[in-house]
Amino acid sequence: MSLRFKLVFFAPKTHTAEILSMLFKQCPNVLGKIGQYEECAFITPGVGQFRPGSGARPLTGQPGKLEHVDEDRVEIVVNDQGDKVQLRDAISHLKAVHPYEEVAYDVYRLEDV
Repeated sequence: MSLRFKLVFFAPKTHTAEILSMLFKQCPNVLGKIGQYEECAFITPGVGQFRPGSGARPLTGQPGKLEHVDEDRVEIVVNDQGDKVQLRDAISHLKAVHPYEEVAYDVYRLEDV
């Protein structure tokens, strides 16, 4: 049985295209495939806010100082064979290519109706 998920992550605008390119290359037919379409994603601009802790090594800003960064919310469909291996692999690849020390992401299970 195959499962579908929506992987949502947040990335600095300057890195979104590169992250997507690398993810689609590393996870073909798993990420962003909807019917006869490939490399599908929905990207929404926004502003991320964070205050790095004293031991953090932020890409932008400095520990202890409130920071605001132009980011994209990226949504991608993940097609899984039912054991969540592809989903876990996609998240591992995301963490490996993402420039942030801590990657903010959400996973939603999609249901066919």
